[in-house]
Amino acid sequence: MSTITRNLAILAGFSLPAYFTAAHADQTVLIGHAAPLTGGMAQHGKDTESGALLAIEEINAKGLVVANQKITLKLDSQDDAGDPRTATQVAQKLVDEGIVGVVGHLNSGTSIAASKIYSDANVVEISPSATNPAYTLQGFRSTFRLVGTDAQQGPALARFAANELKIKKVAVVDDSTAYGQGLANEFEKTAKALGLTVISHEATNDKAVDFRAVLTKIKSESPDAIMYGGMDATGGPFAKQAQQLGLKAKVLGGDGLCTPTMTLLAGAAVENVYCTEPGVPLEKMSQGERFSQSFQKRFNHPIDLYAPYAYDAVYIIVDAMKRANSTNPEKILAAMKNTGYQGVTGPIAFDSKGDLKQGAISVYTFRNKQMNVLSVQKM
Repeated sequence: MSTITRNLAILAGFSLPAYFTAAHADQTVLIGHAAPLTGGMAQHGKDTESGALLAIEEINAKGLVVANQKITLKLDSQDDAGDPRTATQVAQKLVDEGIVGVVGHLNSGTSIAASKIYSDANVVEISPSATNPAYTLQGFRSTFRLVGTDAQQGPALARFAANELKIKKVAVVDDSTAYGQGLANEFEKTAKALGLTVISHEATNDKAVDFRAVLTKIKSESPDAIMYGGMDATGGPFAKQAQQLGLKAKVLGGDGLCTPTMTLLAGAAVENVYCTEPGVPLEKMSQGERFSQSFQKRFNHPIDLYAPYAYDAVYIIVDAMKRANSTNPEKILAAMKNTGYQGVTGPIAFDSKGDLKQGAISVYTFRNKQMNVLSVQKM
């Protein structure tokens, strides 16, 4: 078609073949995000959503060019409600909408449930927070995570309990989720190996609000500590009700309890809580202060927990996109295995399963309604 013919076609209202416009048009590329945006864990999901959005806004402001084409990133954020069944529906929706990668899911159970869908579609899945070892042990080349696993976190908590808190007898309770149960089992295994007496292991659920029956039973067993595998939405009331029933036992937990929200949910009982978090404290991250300032300026509130990891996840997907020189999801996925990226959270490289090659576990307690780091264990 000549220039004259083309101009006449435009004036006549005819549409042009795609090849006349595609070379000059910006390309919008979707990056998915999946987490609970409603319900008891919504604050964590919105935190990762904000971290991912901040990264996308920064990248768009700087300008991104891939294969000589200007790219505009857009966040496609979906609510999986922290429910594995909903997570599979969300994953399929994201794949159908054409995402090139997903930051998510938040929970281990939802990450595991959704992973086959992303694997079948050759779409990279980077969880900023899933800690159950099973997530990356399924043989999928699409699963990655930016935090340590429960196989690291549970033992680290057990070692701290034995060596620093001098715990002798411990009761274990989990919320029956992939995360809570996995963490509790790993803790129990190491606790026994270290010579601690595990006097009982009880199960509740992630929707529970009244723990008095199980706590009354545990009180009769007189443990030095209670390890709770679960999130702050239930862990906060658990610690509060333990104090109300007169239990003197320390409450131990994983990253699900290591949140600012625990100070609200547990009240004064929060000062009896010790918890672990995969990764190093924000203040010890080389870019932590810069990120914290940028985050608060953009969203007018502090980081909850996993925003830096979601932020890094976006940059890692874009880094793979640049190295692949393509926005094709399969080519981006193929480039992931050679990731070597210095993120806010530290140096990021993956082993053959998709786990971090370098990691750390931090131990915290709460004083004056603030989280205080007690130690950092390198993995």
